[in-house]
Amino acid sequence: MGLQEQLLNDMKQAMKSGDSAVVDTLRILRSELNNARIAKGEELSEEEMIEVLARDAKRRKESIEAFEKGERTDLVAQEKRALEITSAYLPEPLSEDALKAVIEEVVGQTGAESMKDMGKVMGALMPRVKGRADGRLVQEMVKAFLS
Repeated sequence: MGLQEQLLNDMKQAMKSGDSAVVDTLRILRSELNNARIAKGEELSEEEMIEVLARDAKRRKESIEAFEKGERTDLVAQEKRALEITSAYLPEPLSEDALKAVIEEVVGQTGAESMKDMGKVMGALMPRVKGRADGRLVQEMVKAFLS
């Protein structure tokens, strides 16, 4: 079963059980996937769908930070719940150890030796960890590794 079908089935289940938070979140995700499909002009691959969901998760994390600064605990709780729902459809995130191993492998493959080579490393690394690691964390770890 593809991601689209899973989202639809889970949304139907949530409607039957009356879980409005899940229904609302899944409607938003399905809408974002549909908009991305329309923008592309053809069906999305599973990887592209994961990318859309990862973008939504990142947006929700940023919203949580903003709401926390604004002391809007009601909206923080709502966004955290939506982030949990979205995260359930994303691949398992890489642990720091696993990410470190991938960084070491990519640095070895690219022959990077200093911070000058960071762009080369990031260019080769990001497609391999897309949707499974936060870009900021990856960047910080690469900087630390190349320093």
